[in-house]
Amino acid sequence: MRVRADHEPGLGGAIERFLEHLRSERRLSPHTLRAYRRDLEDFVARVEQRRGRPAELADLNLREVRADLAERFGQQAASTAARKLSALRSFGEYLRRAGDSPDNEAALVRRPRLPRKLPVALPQGDVADLIDGAGHRDGPVGLRDRAILEVLYGAGLRVAECVALDLDHLRWDRDGLTLRVVGGKGGKDREVPLGAPGAAALRAWLAVRDDLLPPGQRQIQGTGPKRPVPKGERAVFLNNRGRRIGDRSVRELVYRRCLTTGARARVGPHGLRHSFATHLLEGGCDLRSIQAMLGHASLSTTQRYTHLDLGKLVDIYEQAHPRARAPARPAPAKPDPKTR
Repeated sequence: MRVRADHEPGLGGAIERFLEHLRSERRLSPHTLRAYRRDLEDFVARVEQRRGRPAELADLNLREVRADLAERFGQQAASTAARKLSALRSFGEYLRRAGDSPDNEAALVRRPRLPRKLPVALPQGDVADLIDGAGHRDGPVGLRDRAILEVLYGAGLRVAECVALDLDHLRWDRDGLTLRVVGGKGGKDREVPLGAPGAAALRAWLAVRDDLLPPGQRQIQGTGPKRPVPKGERAVFLNNRGRRIGDRSVRELVYRRCLTTGARARVGPHGLRHSFATHLLEGGCDLRSIQAMLGHASLSTTQRYTHLDLGKLVDIYEQAHPRARAPARPAPAKPDPKTR
């Protein structure tokens, strides 16, 4: 594989250009960018270990990618191998389109076959215990935690979308609250309603939110003299130091609540998102509406998020289908052979 002569042959600079492209053009989240960087730099390190020299662009070839996957065989889950291969494919395609490489040999490597695995959705009672049950921390932090759980489950937000909420993303009206999700997955914005319990939890948290701010910043925009408002102050959810809370803290919160309340499964924020979708479907919501609220580009993705047991499917069928409740018509009488 030949590379352009006007670019440095090393992979390091190319990876930085690729990550900047993902950040500015595709508007991927910091969490996704970190995953891309980790997978690509891990590939570079393994190439250099095998070759005993700095990795070059030409090393992103069919032989090296296959060798990398073979070295890991049996050491990692198929889903991890598939994710790493996907990162290499995307990187190779970027290099091809940028003219740094004539082809994308990583795309020729077959993706590992993944076992079909249904996402975990908690029963409605477990979610209620998670949000409303005993064991919450005292004071403003406890109110914040309840509000975070309400937003994750009540609006089905991704963890990155939850922590990215700013105060001006909340639209209050007489009928309740709407959350404006800015720069969701794929850079798409959307609006999602939040029910009365979630709105009440957010109001309770916002009433004490300033208690977590440093004393000199305890002034929300719109009260008192106008002044520039630091970006961190606009975050809906703050950590104990008065800054925007991180996704790791939110994950730890959900895991901790699962253990405290004895939930049947130890799920993270994405488990609450799965539960949001599944419970909506159980309540009769159509898949297209769920797709819009989740922010999915494809309906097939939404279908993977929603799973019901056979008993639930039968109940929904009997409630929704007009022929399910219709009385059975008697079978026509068999003709008497003597009358033929």
